[in-house]
Amino acid sequence: MPIIQAVDRALRIIDLFDEYTTELKITEISSRISLHKSTVHSLLKTLMHHGYIAQDADSGKYRLGLKLVEKGQLLLQGIDIRTVARPHLSALSASTGQTTHLVVLSGREGVYIDKIEGERAAIRYSYLGRTVPLHCSAVGKVLAAYQPKAKQDELLADYSYDPHTPNTIVGREAFLEELSRVLTNGYAIDDQENEAGVRCVAAPVFDHAGQLAAAVSLSTLVSGVDDEALRAYREQLLAMTQSVSRSLGYSG
Repeated sequence: MPIIQAVDRALRIIDLFDEYTTELKITEISSRISLHKSTVHSLLKTLMHHGYIAQDADSGKYRLGLKLVEKGQLLLQGIDIRTVARPHLSALSASTGQTTHLVVLSGREGVYIDKIEGERAAIRYSYLGRTVPLHCSAVGKVLAAYQPKAKQDELLADYSYDPHTPNTIVGREAFLEELSRVLTNGYAIDDQENEAGVRCVAAPVFDHAGQLAAAVSLSTLVSGVDDEALRAYREQLLAMTQSVSRSLGYSG
């Protein structure tokens, strides 16, 4: 597998800092990674632009930036909620025979952080780490619907509503109407909008502060689950997500 040199060098700079080395001069960085100072300066400028490195205005020394704190908190949040949610995902999958997913928001997409494959519904398109669009997935709709208005506007600014199937929502106004229905109902449906032959229902999980923490979905094959069964599964899903939310300290 080829290594991207510029990325490798930037990561080597970040790795120089630890609990014992919190600040470094550019000459020290240059010496420790054996690169010319001008090259190091360009790398530092790029890392600073993205918030991964900061520079002290008085000493001129460099240190780790706050962006790493943000990403670290996101990682910890994902790990914590995955630990809490996993037994619930497993129980729901076992009782229904369907596939369950745990998804968090990353940029303008959802990302799968856990999955339990159902005995009666093998969902092939999803896997841990894969991203899923907001507009054509049940989890994506939940992740978009429960955002504060300003954050939602940011997510949907210049959003591309690419069609995945003939059922995909392909316009902003239609999607906003769909998000309004999600908030009214307390759950979202993906009726073969992301993958032909697959219907999903998703519901939100909230943290101790009442903020959206994740979305949980139950994915079914249209060939094996009719409308009545899907409604029954939906009620089980809603009970399950409420339990996960309570486990995270949510009291709403």
